[in-house]
Amino acid sequence: MEPQTADSTKSPSLSPSPAAPGPLASFVRFVVCGGGVGVLSSFAVPMVAMTMPWAVANAVITVVSTLLCTELHALFTFGTGRRAGLRRHFQSSGSAVAAYAMTSAAMVLLHTAQSTPTLLTEQTVYLTASAMAGIGRFLVLRLYVFTTTRSPHPEIRPTAARRPRLSRLAVSTAC
Repeated sequence: MEPQTADSTKSPSLSPSPAAPGPLASFVRFVVCGGGVGVLSSFAVPMVAMTMPWAVANAVITVVSTLLCTELHALFTFGTGRRAGLRRHFQSSGSAVAAYAMTSAAMVLLHTAQSTPTLLTEQTVYLTASAMAGIGRFLVLRLYVFTTTRSPHPEIRPTAARRPRLSRLAVSTAC
């Protein structure tokens, strides 16, 4: 019967986190999560804009969708295995502000060019601007917010060192 020894590789606190998906898998997940929320947002903005100015409606929907997407990206897109946390939400908000500015500018330009565009035209312009902003957001989130290469040093994992076995005879003759 073998003696039981503590195996540090099976300890839940020392087990490595699941491997983060590669760039292509992350992008596909980003498109599914972010694109899905973006499409829902594109329908929400005109509805909310019926009760308030368009820019305010866009800001409200952008904040809500950014909070939701940051959580989805932390858990699913970039495979961190845990919720985003306040720091990542704050970092992610910078790219959301840029996306808000881009979609707002696109809509202002549309309304400057056409005084009463159709809902289909608004949707097309909004989704195009959102897609362009989304590509920039993916790069920021992948390279800076949810990066897995923060530390220049590899993770040091403790290992159990094997103790040399000496017989009693070897110990008694050495002393």
